[in-house]
Amino acid sequence: MNLKEFDDSFRVDGKEFVAGFDEAGRGPLCGPVVCAGVVLDSSFYDERINDSKQLNERTRDCLFDIIKEKAVCYEIVFISNKVIDEINILEASRKGMQTALDKFIADKQKIDVVLTDYMNLKTDIPLKSLAKGDATSLSIACASILAKVARDRYMEELDKIYPQYELAKNKGYPTKRHLELLEQYGPKEEIYRLSYGPVKALRQIKLF
Repeated sequence: MNLKEFDDSFRVDGKEFVAGFDEAGRGPLCGPVVCAGVVLDSSFYDERINDSKQLNERTRDCLFDIIKEKAVCYEIVFISNKVIDEINILEASRKGMQTALDKFIADKQKIDVVLTDYMNLKTDIPLKSLAKGDATSLSIACASILAKVARDRYMEELDKIYPQYELAKNKGYPTKRHLELLEQYGPKEEIYRLSYGPVKALRQIKLF
């Protein structure tokens, strides 16, 4: 069963509108977590679409534009590093997906089923939380691509403001080089997740 066939399995008894939700950026030391929701037309399929982590940047960028053009609707939500520190990354991811879903509902978009990448949301709409959902459902995979590309582009803009961290290259992830730069320059509170272990440890060292 391919990703579209999985989504189509929910399009029965007059049901048509499947909403998929996912996030990008749980692991990075800085920047936002970005969540996306998407409702696809039942006829839409592109065999290149898969979990965004399995695609190269060029393919993701191409699919990003196609998905936005072809989707019935989509929503991209940024949750800041400060909110992540306040409520933790799991709840920040949940908040982002919930915000996207609530926006669909506020816009009176009909949704027959909600599919998430292993995340429960508050809704009266039937919901299925899937392990490895971005490799199972077309809608979730599309949301994954929207979130990933939007976040990568945001980090490239941050790199122009904070070039010392090479964020355009590492996207905030804890690469060896990024950790070396973080140790050299220290974490900027404006963009870093102060609750994350490596950042917290460096801040404590700087304080003493």
